[in-house]
Amino acid sequence: MLYVNDIINKCNGKLLCGDIKLPLNNFSKDTRTINKGDVYIGIKGESFDGNNFYKDAFDKGASVCILDNINEEIPKEYKNKTIVKVDDTIKCIGILAKYKRSLYNMPVIAVTGSVGKTSTKEMIANVLSTKYKVLKTEANYNNHIGLPLTILKLTNEDILVVEMGMNNLGEISYLTDIAKPTIGVITNVGMAHIGNLGSRENILKAKLEITEGLSGPLIINNDNDMLHNNLEYIKSLCKVITIGITNKSDYMAKEIQDKTFKVEDNIIESPINNSAFIYNSLVAYVIGKIYNISIDKIKEGIKSMKLISNRLEYKHTNNGVTIIDDTYNSSLDAIKASLEILAKEKGKRKVAVIGDILEVGDYNEEVHRKVGEILLNNNLDIIITIGNNTKYTDTYLKEKGYHNLYHFNNEKESHKEIESILKSGDVVLFKASHSMQLGNIVKYLMQ
Repeated sequence: MLYVNDIINKCNGKLLCGDIKLPLNNFSKDTRTINKGDVYIGIKGESFDGNNFYKDAFDKGASVCILDNINEEIPKEYKNKTIVKVDDTIKCIGILAKYKRSLYNMPVIAVTGSVGKTSTKEMIANVLSTKYKVLKTEANYNNHIGLPLTILKLTNEDILVVEMGMNNLGEISYLTDIAKPTIGVITNVGMAHIGNLGSRENILKAKLEITEGLSGPLIINNDNDMLHNNLEYIKSLCKVITIGITNKSDYMAKEIQDKTFKVEDNIIESPINNSAFIYNSLVAYVIGKIYNISIDKIKEGIKSMKLISNRLEYKHTNNGVTIIDDTYNSSLDAIKASLEILAKEKGKRKVAVIGDILEVGDYNEEVHRKVGEILLNNNLDIIITIGNNTKYTDTYLKEKGYHNLYHFNNEKESHKEIESILKSGDVVLFKASHSMQLGNIVKYLMQ
């Protein structure tokens, strides 16, 4: 348990008013989700300053507010509340989370990778939950704010499963120092954020920062070229467990048939029929065995995993169109995996609505022409592209003689036109970087 006094001692905090002995229970940075007894963290964002909403937090039941920007005189009706001022609230929650983690002698599984972090994290947690009480990263709370807030939720759980995202070098180093994982997972090394990092070599370097805080084995996808080609180097950093389908690995998926595959002598059924989920399933299988979960429970945990909203979420319109909503985010590897699922669907026509992949920097043209190549290899009846960068995708497709092609500059101008293109019996995949807002098209079609 943490107390207000810990903020003062560990974060150079100053008690402006209130009780130094109050316990710090659940932490929240959003007044809309505050519950009675919560600790509110005022964080200054790009568009608003959370410090300004401390009164709302107290009115909704917060017991403590931690702020780094309060210049006004505290109104007398709030002087009986507990307010602590620190130099930097984001650094403060990182310090508190690291300290709280040190109070728990428990397994911590940390998952990173260019693609598949969230689904792998969810599957691991689902398997472990068949035997243990598990705390996991909610949604994609995987950065320098989300990961500490997850750890600060710890109460009486047996195992913690966290996701670690990054945009630049040094970020996973910060997260692993806080979480001190006992098992690490790298799902793959692709091209996500290559615009910031400059090369896949640097992306690998960033992902391997997870080993800096790691006390146990690292599970890696041995079919990923960057991880496979650097296997001996990775083994010099920590103990490694490999999973794979193609390259010889410690745990291999064999006899793959639709959703099922064999690992060791066990038949496993994945919740989704594509290779990405086989890799996820292998990771969950290995971790289940490490923590002495029965094979039957491992199978149950893998098969029953529920997908997160906007990640391969199946929806059906009133006029008979099946939508695969994968609008949360995008990358080359993610598009490949999503199209693999679309290819296996039964429908009159298969349609892909693909928006820009962002944060690829100087690789913009190369990446989006590669998108065109991937689309062309999937025998799609109709391709719809949205955004500025997909003009390179269009150029590639036209060069190769594909003409069942539509383009829109943004999602707003596409709603009615896409509705008119789609017909009953179609199966349509929506995939793009999150800020392209293709989810708005899905919402329109579902009305």
